[in-house]
Amino acid sequence: MKKITITIVFITLIIPIFSYAQEIATLKYNGGGDWYSNPTALPNLISYCNTYLNTTIKEKPQVAEVGSSSIFQYPFIYMTGHGNVFFTKSDAQNLQDYLLSGGFLHIDDNYGMEPYLRKELVKIFPDKELKEIGKNHEIFKDKFIFKEGLPKIHEHNSKRPQAFGFFHEGRLVLLFTYESDLGDGWEDPSVHNDPKEIRDKALKMGANIINYAFKH
Repeated sequence: MKKITITIVFITLIIPIFSYAQEIATLKYNGGGDWYSNPTALPNLISYCNTYLNTTIKEKPQVAEVGSSSIFQYPFIYMTGHGNVFFTKSDAQNLQDYLLSGGFLHIDDNYGMEPYLRKELVKIFPDKELKEIGKNHEIFKDKFIFKEGLPKIHEHNSKRPQAFGFFHEGRLVLLFTYESDLGDGWEDPSVHNDPKEIRDKALKMGANIINYAFKH
């Protein structure tokens, strides 16, 4: 009887990060800042994107801790707050690894975060420059057109809204929105009593950001 040798090849499926169902998360960071502020913002933005961008993002955003490997499950992570931010060395390394491997972090200053944040961003990319993003960048015109760049949603001290970012190989990996307060515009209408026109601007800009993160 002829002996038949069957070679069984085990195929190891390497599931790339972000291959999960579309989910996004809020970043939980240290330092005492209110990372949990604007609780209705992301759910409303998700609903808007699912309606107008045909995304299938899970309705309830998750919470991802800054130093945890769980951040690699999400193609888009949102960070906000008013106060202090602190990244340990391992937190910063974790965020760098996440961003360079395809992740996207949107940091939305809810007013008061900026002076604390800037010194922590240096820990993530000590060799990169945080650059202001011009109004001609793709993120301002891919789905909804913002001819003047980042819109002003809430007035705090009459400063102009600015978008800053870190780039890696031409891809925007970290977006920092300052003096705009997009998250306030995403919240339930009853929270800030913003007119529909303002909320629409905020949601459209948020949709552009989500769309960019998912595309790239």
